[in-house]
Amino acid sequence: MRRARATQKREPTIALINIVFLMLVFFMVAGTLAQPLDGDLDLVRTADLEGRAPPDTLVVHADGRLSYRGETQASATAYVATLSEEERKTIRLVPDRELPAQTLVDLTRELRSQGAERVLVVTERGLQ
Repeated sequence: MRRARATQKREPTIALINIVFLMLVFFMVAGTLAQPLDGDLDLVRTADLEGRAPPDTLVVHADGRLSYRGETQASATAYVATLSEEERKTIRLVPDRELPAQTLVDLTRELRSQGAERVLVVTERGLQ
């Protein structure tokens, strides 16, 4: 008489996958990734606001012209020369939308070479 082969018991992995999938769906429905905004909250509308640069920023116009507090600056080197050591630590730039990227990169390099520790580019951020 021959012995019957012992059959291997298969683990029920399909059932385990189904349970994990159901848990995933449950947590996606039940949880939130970010806190929702208050229902009573009305966001500020910026379409009607006058666009102005912050007061302590170097404005770079589309043609590469520099201005600080409404006064035209001869160059980035001349601008940095008027700053104190404390003011040179962080320089804020407000570039025009039409300013070529290479001009902005060259200007930040020039500011860094003249002693600016950090050059921050101030941009407009919209809520989509």
